[in-house]
Amino acid sequence: MQRLKIGLAGVGKLGQFHCNALSQLAEAELVGVFDIDNKVAAQVVETFRCRNFSSIDELIASVDAVGVIVPTTEHLAVAGRALEAGKPVFVEKPIASSVAEAHTLVEMAAKNNLTLQVGHIERFNPAIRALEGIDLQPRFIESHRLAPFDPRGTDVAVVLDLMIHDLDIILSLVDSKLEKLDANGVAVVSDQVDIANVRLQFENGCVANVTASRISQKKMRKMRLFQKDSYISIDFLQRFSEIFQLVDQVESAQSTLILGQIERGSNPKQIVYTKPPIPEMDAMRFEWQGFISSVRRGSRPVVSGEDGLRALQVAAEIIQRIENGRR
Repeated sequence: MQRLKIGLAGVGKLGQFHCNALSQLAEAELVGVFDIDNKVAAQVVETFRCRNFSSIDELIASVDAVGVIVPTTEHLAVAGRALEAGKPVFVEKPIASSVAEAHTLVEMAAKNNLTLQVGHIERFNPAIRALEGIDLQPRFIESHRLAPFDPRGTDVAVVLDLMIHDLDIILSLVDSKLEKLDANGVAVVSDQVDIANVRLQFENGCVANVTASRISQKKMRKMRLFQKDSYISIDFLQRFSEIFQLVDQVESAQSTLILGQIERGSNPKQIVYTKPPIPEMDAMRFEWQGFISSVRRGSRPVVSGEDGLRALQVAAEIIQRIENGRR
């Protein structure tokens, strides 16, 4: 099968990670890049043996699909231009700098029947992929995403910088509408909110308590799911998941450890521990493979434009609630 010709707009630090991922895929050809910093673009071109386009329009005209890794404020301009030209788009998260701009991109993709995938990479994390096939119906979710201070990213609130990853995961796990939202946050070392806590309540009764901070001493990216007879722990940083489950009986299995027994009436239950096998695959390569597959099949991507829009809508409401509280 012929390789999909892809061009990347924006090859800063993150864009170079995308270049590396694409260069390792047999089903993709990194045709070239465009960046307003020609020195950076020239270095990337030398490393990955691709073309340095002189304009975004030249790049769009020369490829089958476009990756948009430019600053969020430029997402509408660059991704919109590619969609107008009839090219499928992979755009980094968040999908746009405002809900209105996100709506515009989603509508453009739908109008032209084009794939629009948003780079919420945690959906492709091996820790999440290990849970495929597991019946996940969480009733309570607790999430912590903490990071040491880094000046990069402080131009936006921590909600858009870090928390939006967990918002997207939670919205994908809970099959219910968001009913209520409470949020608090403070700016500590920047002009934007650096630490935030949010409580999400869904119509089906599920509650999520979400914390994000970029002023922590250590990194942490964990999510805990609590549901009927089960507790699931997800470690995005270490890339593994653990399941603690209450069952009637345990069939002998190498991956299962019996932790104890609970008497529940006349039906004793056993607590078992399972660590699902972790798929060996780089998350960024896997998300690009998903994008390429969606383009070729005309199918909905794992993280669609609508998914990116929904996550941004919730993030925007959180930021507004925090700002109202600070006033």
